[in-house]
Amino acid sequence: MADFTLSQNYTSEDHPRLCLPSLRFYMQLFLIMYRAGKVARAGNYSGDRWTYDSICVAKAIEHVGAMLHIDGIENLDFAGPCVFESNHMSTLETMLLPGIIQPRKDTTFVVKDSLLRYPCLGPVLQAREPIALARVNPREDLKLVLGKGTEILSSGRSIIIFTQGTRKTEVNTHDFNSLAVKLAKKAGVPIVPVALKTDVWSGGALFKDFGKIDPGIPVHFAIGKPVAIESASGKEEHEAIVSFIKDHYDAWNDA
Repeated sequence: MADFTLSQNYTSEDHPRLCLPSLRFYMQLFLIMYRAGKVARAGNYSGDRWTYDSICVAKAIEHVGAMLHIDGIENLDFAGPCVFESNHMSTLETMLLPGIIQPRKDTTFVVKDSLLRYPCLGPVLQAREPIALARVNPREDLKLVLGKGTEILSSGRSIIIFTQGTRKTEVNTHDFNSLAVKLAKKAGVPIVPVALKTDVWSGGALFKDFGKIDPGIPVHFAIGKPVAIESASGKEEHEAIVSFIKDHYDAWNDA
């Protein structure tokens, strides 16, 4: 398998689809995450290490035969931080987005706080100082995102937000909340839309994070141009961002 970087436009070469792809992928993933968690617990988890581990996961999904497509990286070539607004389909984007974004823009996530208690992923996310939401009181979550988010953006670090809230296998425009728009407007930074299709990794029946890996389903990421929030409500910009995500998803789904 050829070496590559996720921080450029990229399309996988053809790889043979291996038998038992789920087992093979999870074996590689567990080793990657074990090593990452060990480094994070030691207090040595840097942005460069985050990028490296993300690329290792990308290689693992390619190794079992999945095709990976990344487009629009040139849209990250602007100065300053931003809010990345994305749909949320599987665990895979949480693993791969750092490798795509981190080399060009230091970044972190808005995540549910339960992820911080995962044995290996938790220490890794904590090392990146995310905004962790309890998802009990929406008003308190909004206050936390706007407060801490503005501080993070002011420091020069970007933030990735999945505005569907939870993972969904479809993209419906009414599922996206306006959290990214509110944060970007308050902080005075643009939003970069991210469309993705990662249902190569499905949800599990017993354990949501450990579903079937189907290498016959291509993996897609598309980065849009930065959108400045200039209107009073941000409604027009929100609609444009969601349309970017849905249009790409529909095109990939129909291919």
